[in-house]
Amino acid sequence: MYIIIGADGQQYGPVTSDQLRGWIAEGRANGQTMVRAADSAEWRPLSELHEFALLLSTAKPVLASAPPPFPVTRPARTNQMAIAGMVLGILSITAGCCCYGLPFNVIGVICSALALSEISKDPLAQQGKGLAIAGLVLSILSILLVVLMLVFSLSGSELLRRLNRL
Repeated sequence: MYIIIGADGQQYGPVTSDQLRGWIAEGRANGQTMVRAADSAEWRPLSELHEFALLLSTAKPVLASAPPPFPVTRPARTNQMAIAGMVLGILSITAGCCCYGLPFNVIGVICSALALSEISKDPLAQQGKGLAIAGLVLSILSILLVVLMLVFSLSGSELLRRLNRL
């Protein structure tokens, strides 16, 4: 009975001589594999054991290969135009009441549209599609509010003129 140290540094065994011969034939053990008898404390290379010498000379070599490369992926970053579009959309709704959201709403639409285009071209490296959509919606909503305000102000002024004529 033998105990061996595998290529991973772990101890395996006790195994019989036949099992060890099978491992040599499979290429799982070679002459440099450290082994000790189950009743011994001394570790020796497998090539020093005479009962395995002939088998080691005819065994297929164990190929020390590097592990396969693992894919390295860059973490996705948030698109800066998407952030800008979102901020401008919020500004066009909240702080844009004094100047009808201009220029925040127009620039917000442009930044959000550019962000959506960039994200769709490279979705693995860029994120922030939700920010860009939210910025686009807020900016368009701000533009629609400006149009409604203009329509109501014009219709209101026309109504006042008609009332003044009476």
